[in-house]
Amino acid sequence: MNDEINFYTTYNDFKSYTTPVLKRKHVRQFDREFWHPTACSTDMAVLEIGCGTGLFLYYLKEKGVTDLLGIDQNFELTRYLPSAVGDNFVNADVWQFIADSAGKRRFHRIAMFDVLEHFTPHEGVRLLRGLSGILAPGGRVLARVPNVASPWGVQVQFGDLTHKTPFTPGSMRQLALAAGFTCTACLPQVRGHWSRRATDRLLHGLLSRLLITAPEIWTANLIAVLEPRPA
Repeated sequence: MNDEINFYTTYNDFKSYTTPVLKRKHVRQFDREFWHPTACSTDMAVLEIGCGTGLFLYYLKEKGVTDLLGIDQNFELTRYLPSAVGDNFVNADVWQFIADSAGKRRFHRIAMFDVLEHFTPHEGVRLLRGLSGILAPGGRVLARVPNVASPWGVQVQFGDLTHKTPFTPGSMRQLALAAGFTCTACLPQVRGHWSRRATDRLLHGLLSRLLITAPEIWTANLIAVLEPRPA
């Protein structure tokens, strides 16, 4: 008897999807989390794996990027995509997309927001190796994942039963190396009003002084910039 449950069958209801509205706070957030860390520019081709309802795609469009594409295996998301990026979405399985794109299309930047934790470590290595084959020379991959090195990241990682791999800055670097990448930057995800961010910095600074072993990154999520190692 097989009692295995597929939690993705109820994922739409769990996530309560709606069509996103791009606000200035979102632009500032993606500037901090993607544009500046990856040194992106408008003449680059950008791919988002697991694009969800298309907020990041909409951001790229507003930034002036013309060669952008988002893929997601959930066809139902087409109901929520902003009309401005409807033509930039492909309903595809990531493994098939990589196989179909190899030798045909390359991207300068590939973004994965809250995606990599849905794969096992072995699948994550396979995914990054596949993405290296569709990266343009000098290309970079950016991944945002829950940070279980921080006590604030545990609830993010284990608040979704489809998450398979918990990450710390150290394990992210380990995964990158196994896949033939170098993690060139491991950054905190800075969010919220400036006063809340200031409070966080004070609290984390105090805790780092008091604790014998403090996390490298305190925020609930971490952002990793990955670059393929020279062959």
